[in-house]
Amino acid sequence: MLKMSKEKRATVVATTIATILTIIKFAIGVASGSVAVLASAIDSLLDTLISIFNFFAIKKSEEKATEDFQYGKGKVQAIAGVIEGTVITISGLYIIYESIQKAMHGAKTELLTPAITVMVISIVVTFFLVQYLLKVAEETDNLVIKSDALHYKTDLWSNGVILLALGVVYFTGLEWVDALFGFGIGVYIIYSAYEIIEEGIAILLDRALDREEVDKIRDIISAHPEVNGYHWLKTRTDGTNNFVEFHLVLTPKMYLIEAHRISDQIEDKIMLLDSKKKWIITPHYDPYDDEDINNALAEGKILGQVER
Repeated sequence: MLKMSKEKRATVVATTIATILTIIKFAIGVASGSVAVLASAIDSLLDTLISIFNFFAIKKSEEKATEDFQYGKGKVQAIAGVIEGTVITISGLYIIYESIQKAMHGAKTELLTPAITVMVISIVVTFFLVQYLLKVAEETDNLVIKSDALHYKTDLWSNGVILLALGVVYFTGLEWVDALFGFGIGVYIIYSAYEIIEEGIAILLDRALDREEVDKIRDIISAHPEVNGYHWLKTRTDGTNNFVEFHLVLTPKMYLIEAHRISDQIEDKIMLLDSKKKWIITPHYDPYDDEDINNALAEGKILGQVER
């Protein structure tokens, strides 16, 4: 039997639970006419599809680097996050549409007791699923799993709101409450998707590591007694790997083996900043501080001199 990573196992568990909840919610939602329960069923269906998609996204991101993809395929996680956030947004818009339709036509909610029972079961199951996903996300720092955990956490809150709406309808008979709560859930779902999309796009655009982490890297480089200076520190992440580049200013006549010893010591300390991520660190050795020249080259100010 092939060993499955924690990340892929988490998506399989999420897919299985979401599928079961989808079937139950659809059956009760259609039978009862509750737009809130039906909205929850649609959300669970999307959960199922997204978890299946996440499984293959993680599988692809775990593939080793190839000649064509020399930095690996870690950014598949970011793409998956953006797609997941977009799908969540669409589901939120659909729920808002259904809520408006019910408010306008005043459809009656039936089978309130079975509907309430289903939502209680859904809340309990989803709660334990969220705790499991959060644990895996903390252990792996995987963007896809973090997105899944956030998504199901959103479901947990929305299920609680739906249960409250059904309770109000059950005791008061005010059908518009179901539509109102459904509308609120739709808005909340769209809002929650923003964070997932934002993080995914930031990774695709090669945003630097968190400022706090970059400051720690600066401190590590500066603290080495044999480093005369540094410049051009650049960082980014693909969700799985952290990439760091920098120029070290060292003693001009230093042996290359000594320069490597110094950079190895710096790299070892940087890697300890986050043991959950793989680090790809690329140092460059300078005999003097040529930051101004490098900046001019990057801006094309002395391109003509270089070409000559």
